[in-house]
Amino acid sequence: MPNRRRDVTDPATLPMPPALEFRGLHKRFGEKVAVADISLRVPAGSFYGLVGPNGAGKTTTLSMATGLLMPDAGQALVHGVDVWREPVKAKAMVGNLADGVKLFDRLTGEQLVTYNGLLFGLPHDEIAQRTADLLSLMDMTDAAGTMVVDYSAGMTKKIALACALVHAPRLLVLDEPFESVDPVSAANIEDILAGYVGGGGTVIVSSHSMDLVQRMCDHVAIVAAGRLLVAGTVDDVRAGESLQDRFVELVGGRRHTEGPEWLRRS
Repeated sequence: MPNRRRDVTDPATLPMPPALEFRGLHKRFGEKVAVADISLRVPAGSFYGLVGPNGAGKTTTLSMATGLLMPDAGQALVHGVDVWREPVKAKAMVGNLADGVKLFDRLTGEQLVTYNGLLFGLPHDEIAQRTADLLSLMDMTDAAGTMVVDYSAGMTKKIALACALVHAPRLLVLDEPFESVDPVSAANIEDILAGYVGGGGTVIVSSHSMDLVQRMCDHVAIVAAGRLLVAGTVDDVRAGESLQDRFVELVGGRRHTEGPEWLRRS
């Protein structure tokens, strides 16, 4: 019987596209280049950290990748779908917790999560169950009927994460998700994200916490002055050092000083 060769056009034989891909993303504000031709591939099923000093271009990059900010050049693709050519299709696969984006804070927490579920076309009964589950996971059931404007900074961050999760996205893009969150809530969120990735989801998170990234992420990219310095698995990037030391080595700018004499006498 002749050998039967598998059709090379069979979709099952094709490589899986990355969950998120940047191709030459570039953004300028006036004379300042905020992001300079960044290209990066985030593998599906990974927990990817994006780290850099203040002003490195992390938020600008993630905003372009999620359809919040138009790039001057380049592409962003979610599971192979161009964010700017097919925005509805791409955004349906993304849960986004963007830094500094204002919420509809005159809604209660329960109403806000419900509203986000409706935006993604979920049935009402399914939204109600998912909202209850998420509020419980975030330890916010008691605050479900409180308006978001009355939430603390940490509670606001948690309800925004619930909104990003309600439609069960394939990709989560989180910009500083642990900022202002108390340690107990942070631990609970870490468990939720680990379970999400374990179930096949993908997370890309920007953070200033090297300890968190080294502990939770399997891949990391370091950016500075709008440029990608290095990217790969956490072990490859840190090259036998702690991620903190490797970050400082690559980014530079550390000054070993005790400060002025007048301050040391205070």
